[in-house]
Amino acid sequence: AYGEAEFIFASIKVITIVGLIILGIVLDLGGGPNHDRIGFRYWLDPGPFVQFNEIPGAKGRFLGWWAVMTQAVFSFIGTEIVSIAAGETKNPRRNIPRAIKRVYIRILLFYIGGTFIIVILVLSTSPGLNMVKTAGAFSGPFVIAIQMLGIGVCLGVINAALLSSGGPLPPSVYYTASRRFCMLSFLPFFLMSNITEAIDGSQFSGQAPSIILLTTSSRSSMGLHRHLLPILRFSAMTAMAGLLTWLGISITYLRFYAGMRAQGFDRQKLPFKSNLQPYAGWYACVGCVVICIFSGWKVFLTDNWETDTFITNYLPVALFPIMFVGCKVYRKTRFVRVEEMDFVSGVEEVVRDSYEEPPPRNVVEKVWAWLAD
Repeated sequence: AYGEAEFIFASIKVITIVGLIILGIVLDLGGGPNHDRIGFRYWLDPGPFVQFNEIPGAKGRFLGWWAVMTQAVFSFIGTEIVSIAAGETKNPRRNIPRAIKRVYIRILLFYIGGTFIIVILVLSTSPGLNMVKTAGAFSGPFVIAIQMLGIGVCLGVINAALLSSGGPLPPSVYYTASRRFCMLSFLPFFLMSNITEAIDGSQFSGQAPSIILLTTSSRSSMGLHRHLLPILRFSAMTAMAGLLTWLGISITYLRFYAGMRAQGFDRQKLPFKSNLQPYAGWYACVGCVVICIFSGWKVFLTDNWETDTFITNYLPVALFPIMFVGCKVYRKTRFVRVEEMDFVSGVEEVVRDSYEEPPPRNVVEKVWAWLAD
């Protein structure tokens, strides 16, 4: 059910963003009611960057750009979700690499492309971009652009499409949360009451489903409240947790890369390999660390201290190493040396279960295969 729901709502999202990008291009080239060709006018005046706290010069513009870094990170959280489904995916050696390659295309087209259209249509100084004072789809950048150009008839359609495209949140959250809590339930002393025996004889907590439901439902219901400032605080904490997740993924990959190289494995024979490695992995590590360290830099400015901002930005950063070191000490585990890493166990079973998909027989099947892959 998760896959079907995700596909349906994701299709609505794709159609919505493609339609908005096309509409944005038409409006920018003078296709609006006033036939005003905007082009890159707003990049010259007032410019794409806003001075932070009226700090003049390039320093103020750089700080203004860095001030929204956490919000930008939050928008990209979840792009790694495809890897979580790897263990439950049909024919993973074929389908997971193809899905991962499509992620890059979707990021460039929908995220970067949509942002590019926004920055040429909306003034960087527009009051509607202040998320603390305005909230909801009615204050979105595409809505602001359409209001500025006097196309009020499209507002209802766009708001309905944006609300519909928000549908994938609960399925994605429930899916990932259930898998993570299932893993946590196997850890020592986690949800120890009401322990039941799993089918394979391992320990599983009977409380996990209720905790999953309460946690994920409460998070999803936060979207119903329009007190945006607490939601912005929560999104900042989520962004920090996401950055730490990316940091963990990057470190894990660098260790994997070192182990493969130390044991003489050829990366070219893998079903999927990442380009520009190990440099891309190191870039991701350094980038995540730098953003985490300076995520709450605004509170250190003169007369700008905010305790809630400091806590939401740096609490995950402090808890991450404490929990990691605490786990290593409690469980008395050591780091696996690159020469001892196991890259062969279970591979034969995966290869045996892999198979070639039958080729599409007609145009409809070709279109469906392109959409589904």
